[in-house]
Amino acid sequence: MRLFKTRSAAAEACRGGHVRVNGTTAKPAHPVRPGDEIRIRAGGVERIVIVERVITKRVGPPVAAQCLIDRSPPPPSREILATMPRRDRGSGRPTKRERRDTDRLLGRTED
Repeated sequence: MRLFKTRSAAAEACRGGHVRVNGTTAKPAHPVRPGDEIRIRAGGVERIVIVERVITKRVGPPVAAQCLIDRSPPPPSREILATMPRRDRGSGRPTKRERRDTDRLLGRTED
């Protein structure tokens, strides 16, 4: 399925473990069938698609979009993105306190 702009970007994502087909990590040449669920984690955003039709040769993005059903969750709202803390580039790893603040903001704490 055409979910990345280039084949090399797709292969790199597969090797990095960012692509899952039906819950298992996929290799770059993993065959897909109609009904398979593909989960991609790229750029901090998760994309979930269901294969509707298999493409036998390389086609453009508009044709490829007709061959899948997009079940991705909606992106976070601008208000949530605006309240997330930003770190200056090159400032190093976040401290434990900053990690706790970020986790609390995203709702990942166990109080």
